[in-house]
Amino acid sequence: MQQPNNLIHASSPYLLQHAYNPVEWHEWGVDALEKAKRENKLILVSIGYSACHWCHVMEHESFENHEVAEVMNQNFVCIKVDREERPDIDQIYMLAVQLMNGNGGWPLNAICLPDQRPIYGGTYFRKNDWINILENVSDLWKNEPDKAKNYAERLTDGIQQSEKIIPSTEEVVFDKSHLAEIIEPWKRHFDITEGGYNRAPKFPLPNNWSFLLRYSFLTPDEASFTAVCTTLESMAMGGIYDQIGGGFARYSVDDKWHVPHFEKMLYDNAQLISLYTEAYQCLKFEPFKQVIVESIDWVFREMSAENGLFYSALDADSEGVEGKFYVWDKSVFDEIVGEDAELIGDYFNVTEEGNWEEEQTNILRRTINDEDFLAKHQLDAETLYDKIALAKAKLLDERSKRIRPSLDDKCLTAWNAMMIKALADASQVLDYELYYARAKKAAEFILKNMATQDGGLYRNYKNEKASIPGFLDDYAFMIEALIALYEVDFDENWLAKAKDLTNYVLLNFKDEENDMFFYTAGNGEKLIARKHEVMDNVIPASNSVMAQNLQKLGLFFDEESYREKASAMLKSVLPRIKAYGSAYSNWCIQLLNEVYGINEIAVVGFDVQEVKNELNNFYIPNKITLGGMKSELPLLKDKQSHETKIYICRNKTCQLPVQTVAEALNKIQ
Repeated sequence: MQQPNNLIHASSPYLLQHAYNPVEWHEWGVDALEKAKRENKLILVSIGYSACHWCHVMEHESFENHEVAEVMNQNFVCIKVDREERPDIDQIYMLAVQLMNGNGGWPLNAICLPDQRPIYGGTYFRKNDWINILENVSDLWKNEPDKAKNYAERLTDGIQQSEKIIPSTEEVVFDKSHLAEIIEPWKRHFDITEGGYNRAPKFPLPNNWSFLLRYSFLTPDEASFTAVCTTLESMAMGGIYDQIGGGFARYSVDDKWHVPHFEKMLYDNAQLISLYTEAYQCLKFEPFKQVIVESIDWVFREMSAENGLFYSALDADSEGVEGKFYVWDKSVFDEIVGEDAELIGDYFNVTEEGNWEEEQTNILRRTINDEDFLAKHQLDAETLYDKIALAKAKLLDERSKRIRPSLDDKCLTAWNAMMIKALADASQVLDYELYYARAKKAAEFILKNMATQDGGLYRNYKNEKASIPGFLDDYAFMIEALIALYEVDFDENWLAKAKDLTNYVLLNFKDEENDMFFYTAGNGEKLIARKHEVMDNVIPASNSVMAQNLQKLGLFFDEESYREKASAMLKSVLPRIKAYGSAYSNWCIQLLNEVYGINEIAVVGFDVQEVKNELNNFYIPNKITLGGMKSELPLLKDKQSHETKIYICRNKTCQLPVQTVAEALNKIQ
């Protein structure tokens, strides 16, 4: 049997997948980097993640092959990186590959000089192409080292200079015209029939729709509102949503949300739970509530550690086949469902030949809305939903007997924080105590077990150990989660901790030359470049999340410097937003708050929680909520009262208090 390589001691499930490759893999660290310098060898940095399908393919074709391994081991110090544990490394080499080739993706393979500066890179390579590239670059280093060094110098300079944000020196007053300039070109890309955008593959991009929901509600704007509703309903009915188990896959390969790339990521589902919670609060559309509950059930059932944290991902593949765990042949489906097989098969679009023609099997999805389906089959809603619930239970039970996709069981602070916020949001809107209890448990675990000695955070937790210092997204999302928890229970310890972490970020992540924060801490490991994360992608940029945190904490603590910093960050990025709104959607939420203002709702008296619960029945996208009997928060400090009073404040001015939620709603702009 193949002897294990150095990855056998790794915490990352992705690295452990490669522990028995004949390639002499190393983890990124001092030992491997010093070895490259000592032996004057090129470094081969190979980056991926556990649920990455093409990472598995390249491993099988190349990294498990002794012929390929021999070339790699002879000429390179080979380093495997889990992009989810070390996004700072991924960020740099992804940018290098994009500068070289115009595009990037995973697996990501970069060949670097012994000092870590890249000279060549790409994504997936077939075995023979890979060998040719390795030999050619190796020959270049042996025979023309100066040529390689010159190229590395130019490329590294490009990495360091690209995406630089220039601070705004102009006086900017945020107004509705800024929003209109962003929205009008954005609308042209809506798919008005299927939802999402006019393209394939289709990614959920929850933050896009969260902004558009808020914008369309406050403006109001019918086209944006319709786009949001169509998108959320289509995703919930599509194959991208696990119709019997809950939770969303990462994206659909087609333009109808039908065929998913079956991996399930914690970060997608956390954001989508928050999005559907917000949409349910706004619309009171019952199918959205079902999505929330089923998705949280999936998280609790399949993604939860005993310590209260949440795991990272489920693989797309099982038994080496993508999606095998989730799909159904009609004969098996009919046998499991029993007497209602025809009805339930029609409901989930199950056909003899299979609705996924490529694999001749069925991905459960819904092509008819419930109202039309009830009319078609002349059924009442209660009867239908009872039959569906029974069928789902049978199918889920049968599916649980299959060989499961592999689980990435590392726990990441940023992704856990997103789930904490999602559970806090859902606990508020659905008035469900268990969701809050699970959010609180996870947050307390992070603060106790993933804190550094100097008041910072670690990024990861696995095997009862945290080992990687946190990045900006870990702080940004954790601060956001702590604010969300405060708004559930009004425990000011959450806010105090959020403020401590914010001050840690201001001290350790600041860039003296502009208003953005670096992605890596100044007291952390030195890489060949320190980058800023500014564009909102499938996960909002850590800088945009941090700007919103500063905006909110500035109001909670009446800390003007926080609010000024948040506005300066937004001003710096505003020129970029107009050209590409969907890539700056979280910045757009901050812009919306600047334009429409934030309602500060302060509740005092004995009935604080009852008032808050009643307020949760109403959708107010631009608000913060404070409450309590005794408080040192500026907005509450001099407002203590035994009788219930609700204050609506904006821009350092509070209106006269009222005693009922109905009266308070009349004062909200």
